[in-house]
Order: sequence, then C-alpha cells, then structure tokens
Amino acid sequence: MSIYVVLGATGHTGKPIALGLIEKKHTVRVVSRHADKAADLIQKGAQHFAGDSTDAAFLSKVFAGADALYTLIPFDAAAPDYTKMQLQHVQAISQALKGSTIKNVVTLSSVGAHLRTEGGVVQGLQKMEEIFSAIPGINILHLRASYFLENGLSMAGMVKQMGIMGSPVRADLKVPMVATKDIAATALRHLLALDFSGKSHEYVLGNREYTYADLAAIYGRAIGKPDLKYVQFPYADAKIAMMQMGMGESVVDKLNEFVKSMNEGKVLADARRTPANTTPTTAEEFAKVFKSVYDQS
Repeated sequence: MSIYVVLGATGHTGKPIALGLIEKKHTVRVVSRHADKAADLIQKGAQHFAGDSTDAAFLSKVFAGADALYTLIPFDAAAPDYTKMQLQHVQAISQALKGSTIKNVVTLSSVGAHLRTEGGVVQGLQKMEEIFSAIPGINILHLRASYFLENGLSMAGMVKQMGIMGSPVRADLKVPMVATKDIAATALRHLLALDFSGKSHEYVLGNREYTYADLAAIYGRAIGKPDLKYVQFPYADAKIAMMQMGMGESVVDKLNEFVKSMNEGKVLADARRTPANTTPTTAEEFAKVFKSVYDQS
C-alpha cells in the first residue's frame, strides 16, 4: 500500500479523493488548519496534519516518506493580491516536493492555464504548472478542469430575490461545464493507477457545452420557473455586486479578467473535447443540487 498526501482534503475534490484512497486501504495524509474540519476523514482513518500549505518546512514533514500527492491552490476571496497568494502556495509546495520522496503528483489546474497573460484567477495555476513541471524526477499530471457547474449555485439567491440568473459571462457562450465530483473521480483514477509519466496535462470537460441561457432554462424547469432568464451583467456592475457580497477587490478584478478572456474565446482556445475527457454528470442532473440550494436560500 502507498502513502498519499491530499491537500485541500476538506473541499469538493479533495474529500472524495481522500475517501476513495482510504477505501482502497492506502495511507492518506490530509492537511487543514483545524482538525474539526477534517473530523470525518480522521474518523475514517486519515492522518491529519494541522498547518498551513504556504509553510514549506511544515509541508516537508507532511511529504516525508510519502509516494504521491494530490494538490490544489485554495480559493481566498480576501487575498489582497490574489495571484501573489496563489504563488505563495505554489512556491511552498514546490520547495517541499524537491526534497521529498514523492514521485507522482496530480494537480487541480484549469482551462485557461495555457494563457501567459490575461488569465485572471487562473494565472497562478499557469505559474503552478510551469514551476511544478520544472521539478526533475517527478511525474506530474495537471488536470485542466473546465468551468464548475457549482459556480452557478451562487446565483440561487439572485433567482429567488430578483427572478433572474446573471453574471458577466456572455449569454450565448458555449462553455464545457463539469461537476466537481467528476473531477475528483478523474483524479482518483489516475492516483490509484499512477498511469502518467513525465510532465503532462489533461482536460476534464464535463458532459457537454452549455450556455448560461441553457442553464437558466434547465434550472428554471427544476425550480418551477420555466421562463427563468439569464442576463449578462457589465463587468463594472458585476464588480460592485461581488464586492458587496464581501469579496476582495483583487479577486473580483481577477475573476472579471478571466471571464473577459473566456468571453473573447481565449480561455477555451486550447481545450478539445474527446471521449476520454468527457465526464458523466449533466446540467439536468445537477439541477437537483441547484434546486436544493434555491429552496434553502
């Protein structure tokens, strides 16, 4: 049996990965600042390390003797400089990897990670791919996941209060949308099989492409509002709304920059759908999750 480290183990992708590895009787080390967040994983047998993934010395202890790693860069809406925050995690993980026993790494990257500029919230992931792939002697697979279906859940309150869905994304832009559980399943499969070598990336593109107008129709039917409409907001209005929700200016500007690049066709320019990178969950199935959030909002 192998020793795996899972960073982000309490999140949408990390938790199913950690549970899947435990189920296969592997030793799983998880990192979070507080043990209570990882209580159910600890109960199932995960080894918990309390600390910060920007601390290279701490990560070196976590990585010691381990065989493989799943890693991501956490989302921090309050970061004063969002890309700088991402790079703090990247540099610490990279430094700890260089002196470790870990030989196989799967990362959560994103569509748009091929962009050297105008990547917005993905710019740090482009840097992550570059920096990690420069480490010799380690096999690294970057999973370039597409737009999360979960991103639309933040609009449930808007639907209830305003009767519309809305964001700066073009209403007619066809976007591959993926459920995070399908990203986790892809990562888990590769971590168990260790079927990758060298430095590579793989797209995870969900079941098919949807426009937000499509989503409004699908989710509208699920919540009993079949005439639900989607409205594209100007970037400036979206910025005001996101900051009123408590998000920091840096992350809001980076989100808008990412969406602008997506609207202009840059983010998805490198992504090509194949049977291998197509995953099962449809928006029609995910509409049940949206309805649940809507009912509780």
